[in-house]
Amino acid sequence: MARYALPRATSLSALVACLACAPLMAADLMDNGDLSPLGTSTTSQLAVQLTDAKAAYIQQLGQGNLAELTQNGQALSAQMLQQGGDQEAFILQHGDNLMAVIEQVGQGNYAEIRQTGSDNQASISQYGAYNDARIEQTGQGLRSAVTQYGVGQQINIVQGR
Repeated sequence: MARYALPRATSLSALVACLACAPLMAADLMDNGDLSPLGTSTTSQLAVQLTDAKAAYIQQLGQGNLAELTQNGQALSAQMLQQGGDQEAFILQHGDNLMAVIEQVGQGNYAEIRQTGSDNQASISQYGAYNDARIEQTGQGLRSAVTQYGVGQQINIVQGR
């Protein structure tokens, strides 16, 4: 059994050295389109607890999905779930005590949430194909929720206070 310890340690050292040499960009973690060979489903998952009570959770199952998340402030929470293919989800939050959730199941859906201010909540749920939903909130104490079932629907919510 001891004779296998040296090759494993050498392999592990080589892997660690390789990972240290090539920086891993956040965009690489969010776009799983290049990870799926010959149409096989790919799952990627990322959960990050950030400083100042910021939390982010992204889960992708399928091909060609793209998720991008930017948060600046305190007490921020974001969650993105994608199941299917060629879907895009974007969350941009700047402020305090903001929560955003995007859930996509299907094909070719697009969802975007942009929030600035404080105490805002937004959610988009899409079940189907080629739906487009956008929420933009600027202010304090705003709530928005969108649910789309079907094909080719569009909605754009803009509110401020």
